[in-house]
Amino acid sequence: MADAPSDTQRKYREFLELLPLTLSLAGLPHSDHGRYFTAEQIESRLFTIKHAYKAARQVARECIQGGSGS
Repeated sequence: MADAPSDTQRKYREFLELLPLTLSLAGLPHSDHGRYFTAEQIESRLFTIKHAYKAARQVARECIQGGSGS
């Protein structure tokens, strides 16, 4: 059970390291100043970010393993 905090920290660090690539892959525009997204728009953006994160993790793994994926 002592590994749980270090595993959580590792996953969090991985998430933060992949965040720039994730957001770039997601390609979501910023909101205009003073305008806010609706709950539905936020949910849609979350869906996009989750899938972009999965893609970012996959491409990072492929690069680390030296494979091109094709």
